Amino acid sequence: MLTFRDRRDAGRRLATRLAGYAAEPDVLVLALPRGGVPVAAEIARVLGAELDVFLVRKLGVPGYPELAFGAIASDGVRVLNDDVVSTMRVTPEAIEAVTSAERQTLERREREYRGDRPRPDIQGRTVILVDDGLATGATMRAAIEAVRRQQPRRIVVAVPVAPPETCRELAAQVDEMVCLLTPAAFFGVSAWYDDFSQTTDFEVRELLESAAKDVRRKTQEPRDR
Repeated sequence: MLTFRDRRDAGRRLATRLAGYAAEPDVLVLALPRGGVPVAAEIARVLGAELDVFLVRKLGVPGYPELAFGAIASDGVRVLNDDVVSTMRVTPEAIEAVTSAERQTLERREREYRGDRPRPDIQGRTVILVDDGLATGATMRAAIEAVRRQQPRRIVVAVPVAPPETCRELAAQVDEMVCLLTPAAFFGVSAWYDDFSQTTDFEVRELLESAAKDVRRKTQEPRDR
C-alpha cells in the first residue's frame, strides 16, 4: 500500500490532482493547523495560490481526549457528533466546559499564527480546505460549515488519507472531495506516513510567512515591468 514520505510529499501528490485550479483566479488554500499546514503549503506553491490557516479544534470526550464528540471553528461554529455524545454520555455541562476551553486555545493560536494579518476574504472564491488526513472528519465538517457561512464560490476538500466512509460523507457536503488513499482497514492517519513527526508552531508561522512573501512578490511583478 502506498505511503507518504512526509507531509510535504503528500502535499505535492495532492497538488498533482488539483492542478486544474492553477488556472483559476482567486483560489485560496486554507490549512487546518498544525499538521495540515506543510501539506497545504506545497499545494499553494504549486498552484500559485494564497495560503492561510483555518483554525478548528477537536472537542474530546472527558477522560478520552482522543475521541472527538465534535469540533469548533472560527466564527463560533460548533459541530457535534450526536452518536458519540449519546454513546459516551457526554453531559451538556461537559460539552460547554470543553467547548469553552478549546475556544480559548483556538483564539490564542489564531493570534500566534496570523499576527497582524487580517483573515482572508472568502466570499466568491474557490476555497481548498487541507489537512494531513482525516479519521472521523469532525474537524473538517466544522471547517466546511464555517467556510460556507462566508459564501465561497466553491469548496474543495483535499486530504492525503481518510477512511472510505469519511470521504463519502464529506463528498456530499462539498463541491469536490480529493482523497488519495481510502484504506478500508484504517489504522489512523500516522500509519500512512513514513515520517509523521509533529509540526511545530514555529514551522507553521514560517510556512505562512514564506507563502505571504511569495504572494506579495507575484502581485508586485506586473508593476515592476
